[in-house]
Amino acid sequence: MGDISSSNGKGNGSGNGIHGEGTRKNCWYEEEIAQNLRWCYALNSILHTGATRYQDIALLDTKPFGKALVIDGKLQSTEIDEFIYHESLVHPALLHHPNPNMIFIMGGGEGSTAREILRHRTVERVVMCDIDEEVVDFCKSHLVANRDAFFDSRLQVVINDARAQLEKSKDQFDVIIGDLADPLEGGPCYQLYTKSFYESTVKPRLNDGGIFVTQAGPAGVFTHTEVFSCIYNTLRHVFRYVVAYSAHIPSYADTWGWVMASDCPFTVDAEEFDVRIRKRIKGENRYLDGKTFASAAILSKAVRKSLEKETQVYTEHTAKFIYGHGTCPNFQSG
Repeated sequence: MGDISSSNGKGNGSGNGIHGEGTRKNCWYEEEIAQNLRWCYALNSILHTGATRYQDIALLDTKPFGKALVIDGKLQSTEIDEFIYHESLVHPALLHHPNPNMIFIMGGGEGSTAREILRHRTVERVVMCDIDEEVVDFCKSHLVANRDAFFDSRLQVVINDARAQLEKSKDQFDVIIGDLADPLEGGPCYQLYTKSFYESTVKPRLNDGGIFVTQAGPAGVFTHTEVFSCIYNTLRHVFRYVVAYSAHIPSYADTWGWVMASDCPFTVDAEEFDVRIRKRIKGENRYLDGKTFASAAILSKAVRKSLEKETQVYTEHTAKFIYGHGTCPNFQSG
């Protein structure tokens, strides 16, 4: 859980949130990444803290990464490097689809995922479904980079549980994107990572040739077994073709993972990927191009071998993920 506090240089010896530096008054944000590992950011200021019905929210001005959005003590994105996460989440799926018109976002209340989708000329409608209206309103007001996206006529913002919304929807989508929190124990999102949800709710809402993509948590050599490998294997039990890929995100202090799935093969090579970027996307990507995606989909030996051996599948019969234990003990084998 993240902690925000200031110090006059004395410190309290707790090792959590309060740090002194000489006689200057400093303000730090500290987040526990794993047991025995914490990640600290020096702050210029605390722009906002508050609580909604569902979660705590903070907007911080950090010295290394600019403005940072923190929800429930977990860093969501920062001004300096959020483009790495959001370009990686959005563009591979939309560029592998031959003509993506209708897009559904599960979560994404920050607005950055919608922003990247709306850069695609083929897109006619985007439904962004987030359960927390206060977070959506906050981001709409405070995250200047996403303001145009919120006022784009193609974007429909729905305040609802993504599962309930998809189950009652009669619409079909070309791409469905999971921009949700990690499936933490007791968290609001774990049911949106199950085999039955993918099988009975997501897949029926995809058009023929449709693509599903989800953020899939840390994907580093030492962290990929937390959720990444289990999400990958769960999707392999639902879709014929599944691609896992990753990228280093500096503010996350780790490599991050995404998983893309479809019943149609992913055949776009690096050259065609770049051709589609030029034809379809307004403006220039800061991070992603054909070679970048090709390299992102080549996982390290350790991670690749682990994914090949993964047998765990997340089902409705298991209670919840236990995050950060180096395995997924509450999963059932497929």
